[in-house]
This record gives sequence, C-alpha cells and structure tokens, in this order.
Amino acid sequence: MSTAANPTRWSTVVSLLVVTLGLVVGCGGYSLGPSNGQSAGVRAIRVGHVANGTDEPRLADTVSHALRAQIHVDGTFRLATQDDGDIVITTALQKFQRNPLTFQRNDIIATRDYDVILTAHVKAIEVGSGKVLLDQEVIGRTTIRNTADLGSAERQAAPLLAENLARNIISRLSEGSW
Repeated sequence: MSTAANPTRWSTVVSLLVVTLGLVVGCGGYSLGPSNGQSAGVRAIRVGHVANGTDEPRLADTVSHALRAQIHVDGTFRLATQDDGDIVITTALQKFQRNPLTFQRNDIIATRDYDVILTAHVKAIEVGSGKVLLDQEVIGRTTIRNTADLGSAERQAAPLLAENLARNIISRLSEGSW
C-alpha cells in the first residue's frame, strides 16, 4: 500500500515533522549554564554575616542556611567554606511584614491568608578588587494561613520565606552583568 493511499499514515508523518521542526526552532537558542556568560562553578561565594534588624528571632540563621543551600542548587557559584571566596555576601534583614491577602467569605474583616514579606539589604563584594557587585534591597515572600496560633504559622513559614529570599538574591547575582 502506498503512502498516498493511506491518509492516516501521511498525516502522522506530517505531524511528526511539524513537531520535530517546532522543537528544533523553539530550543535552538537555549544554552546550559549561567546566563551572564560565566562558566559554572568557577567563582566561589562566601556567605558573610546576616544581621537581623527585625523583631523575628532566629530569622538570620534561617536566611544564612537558605543562602548556602541556594548556592548549591543554583550551580553558578561554588560555596566557599573557608576564607577562599571570590565574592562575599553580607545581608541585613530590614523589614518583616505581614499583610492581609484574603478574607473570610462571610466576614470581610477577618483575614484568612497573609502575605509575609521579608526585605533585606544585600551587598556582594568581589574580594580581590573590592568591586561592589550587588548593593540593593531584595524581597522574599510567602503566604501563610491564619490559624489560632499565628506565631507558630509564621515560624513554620520562615524556611519558605528564607528560601524565596535566597533564591532572589542568588538569581540576581548569577544573572547580573558584572
């Protein structure tokens, strides 16, 4: 049986060709590794002191741990464990805010969910030259459900908040054009 006589087979071949062409064209510009032209893992980052200027206890430790973990996850930089880092990040936690996000269906005054926002001033300095690579405020956020014990809900959400902040900090460093 010829290909022209079997329309199902012909449409399958054409469909596969279109899908293959779409994949080739769509993925043609993608490249692995950092987007700023650097090689992955060449530079090392040392996480410096995280100062806690908020009223939330132990938040600095959580953010410091999340920064170290995010450096590993991102893969653009190596984590410097001693004083051998090429870049030093210092972070000052400035504001911890809890803003109402959604309200109860039958009671518009009672908050159901909160948007928790952590603002930090981040400074990244190149050790060899003293060049400031990053000097700006970075925000991390997460959502928590209002419960009878809101303090416990905030403590449970702290690792998620710190992880979001760390992801935003490291992505600004790895995508920066310095």
